Amino acid sequence: MRLLNLFRSKEAPDYIVCPTCGRRAERHDIVANNYICTFCGHYYRVRTNNRIKMVADAGSFTPWFKDLAAVNPLDFPGYDDKLAATREKTGLDEGVTVGECRIGGERAVIGVCDSRFLMGSMGHVYGEKITLAVEKATELGLPVIMFTCSGGARMQEGIISLMQMEKTSAAFKRHSDAGLLYIPVLTDPTTGGVTASFAMLGDIILAEPGALVGFAGPRVIEQTIGQKLPDGFQRSEFILEHGFCDAIVERKDLKDTLTRILKITNGTLPANLKPRYEKNGEKKDIVPLSAWDKVKAVRSIKRPSALAYINTVFDDFIEFHGDRYFADDKCVVGGIATLNGKSVTVIGIEKGQDMAECKRRNFGMPSPEGYRKALRLMKQAEKFNRPVITFVNTPGAFPGMEAEENGQGEAIARNLYEMSALKVPVLALMIGEGGSGGALGLAVGNEVWMMENATYSVLSPEGFASILWKDGKRAAEAAGVMCITAEDLKRLGIIERIIPEYGEASEETIAEIADYLKDNIQEFIKKYEVMSGDALAEQRYQRFRKY
Repeated sequence: MRLLNLFRSKEAPDYIVCPTCGRRAERHDIVANNYICTFCGHYYRVRTNNRIKMVADAGSFTPWFKDLAAVNPLDFPGYDDKLAATREKTGLDEGVTVGECRIGGERAVIGVCDSRFLMGSMGHVYGEKITLAVEKATELGLPVIMFTCSGGARMQEGIISLMQMEKTSAAFKRHSDAGLLYIPVLTDPTTGGVTASFAMLGDIILAEPGALVGFAGPRVIEQTIGQKLPDGFQRSEFILEHGFCDAIVERKDLKDTLTRILKITNGTLPANLKPRYEKNGEKKDIVPLSAWDKVKAVRSIKRPSALAYINTVFDDFIEFHGDRYFADDKCVVGGIATLNGKSVTVIGIEKGQDMAECKRRNFGMPSPEGYRKALRLMKQAEKFNRPVITFVNTPGAFPGMEAEENGQGEAIARNLYEMSALKVPVLALMIGEGGSGGALGLAVGNEVWMMENATYSVLSPEGFASILWKDGKRAAEAAGVMCITAEDLKRLGIIERIIPEYGEASEETIAEIADYLKDNIQEFIKKYEVMSGDALAEQRYQRFRKY
C-alpha cells in the first residue's frame, strides 16, 4: 500500500521502487506506461479515476448511485469511524464506482472496484450499487463491464456481506436473460465472495496479466493444507490454462479489445469493403483423387487448417478460451468475428500447421473440455442471436485415459443434445477429416457442407478394415467401399453442398476457396436468419430425423 500511495502523494519522490524487480523508475514513466513497471512489466493496481480514463471515451462517464446511505448492520465497534476515515482518505464513497460511459463510441455501464477502499471488500452498499447498476443497465438494454478487484467479503458486515453474493448474481441473471452482454475484467486481486459471484458470471471473461484470481487466498490454502503453492498458482495465466477465462489482455490493448467486442456484439462494425479476390482465369487440369488418395490428402500437414480458413474468410476474429469447468483445449478454437459486417460465432477443430503445433493441438483430437468450450460458445451465440459456423477437421475424439475420466462420451452427447435445439442458424463445414462421433459433436447443422477432397466416416479406414476384415492393411480397399467422400455423402443426402478446392486445398488455392465460402456463407445466413428460433430447431431436427 505504501508504494501505491506514492502515486497520489504530493511529497512522494520522483521515482518508484518496483516490488517485483526492485528497480527504480520515474513515476511519470510508470504513469505513461499504464501503471506498469517499465523494467519487468509488473502491473500496479489502478485507482478508480485512472481506470475510467483508460477505458472510457473522454468526458463520457456519468456516475450513478453515489449517495447511498451506509449503515452498520452488526453495530460492529469502530466500523462507522473506519468507513468515514476511508472515504476521506480515498475520496471514494464506497469500494465500487458505477455509471454509464462510451467505449469506442459504444454505450456501456461500467463498474470499477478499488482496493484502496477496505481492500475492495464487498459490503451491503457495495453490493447494492452493483445491483442497482445492473438493474438499470437491464432496463436501458446496455452491456455491463465490471473491473473486479477485491479481498472478498467485508468482515465487519458478517452475514449481510455474504448475502451480496446472491443479490448481485441474481441481478446479473436477469440481465443475461434479457439477452445483454456482461464482461468482467479480472484485476489483481480478485478473491473470495467476488470471485464466487459476479466476477465469474460473464459471457466473456477477460483478465489482466499476472492478476491473483481465486476463491480462497494463497495464505489460507497454504495454512489449511500445509503445503507451499507452486509459482503462478491462481494467477491469470493459471485460470486461462484451466478454462476459466477467455483471454488475458494487456492494458494497452484493453480499450481496443472492449471496443471490438462491443461493436461485434452490437453489430456496429462496418462491412468489409476490401476488394474481392480476382481469379486469374487460368484453367487447371484437375485429376480426380481416389477415396484413399483423399484420405491421405486430408491428413497432410500442409493442408490449410481451421484457423487458416477462419482468418481468411472472416474479419475481426477474437478468440475466446476455456470451458469454465476444467481446462482450455488447444485443439478446439472459437470466438466471435464478422462477415461483411454481420456478427457470427466461429468454432473450429485445429490440427496445426507444423509438428510442434500439431503436438500442442493434440493432432486435432478434441478432449471433453474442447467440446464443452464449443458448446459454451454456441450457447453464447444463441443468447446474442449470432449464426454459428463450425470448421471440422479431426481424426476423431481423443481416446486417452484422461479424456474418459473427464467424460468424453457425455461431452459429445451433450453437444448433440444441445445443438439439436439451438435457436440460431448452424452451418457445419467439413474441411478435412470427419472422424466418427468426434466430428459429429460439432456438425449438427441446419446444413453441412463438405470440401471436395474431405472425408467423413463412421471411423478411419484402418479401423474399419481391422474390425470387419481383421486386417488393417486393407485400409485403401476399405476407403473405397465406405462411402466417405463428398460425392458419396452428397448422393446419400448427408451433406447439402460440395465446396470446390480448385485442384487441392493449399496455400495457393485458399484465397479462391475463401471467396467461395464468403459468398455462400452470406447466402446461407440470409436464407436462415428470417426463420424463427423454433423453426430453425425444427428444421435441424427434421434434417437428422430422416436418416
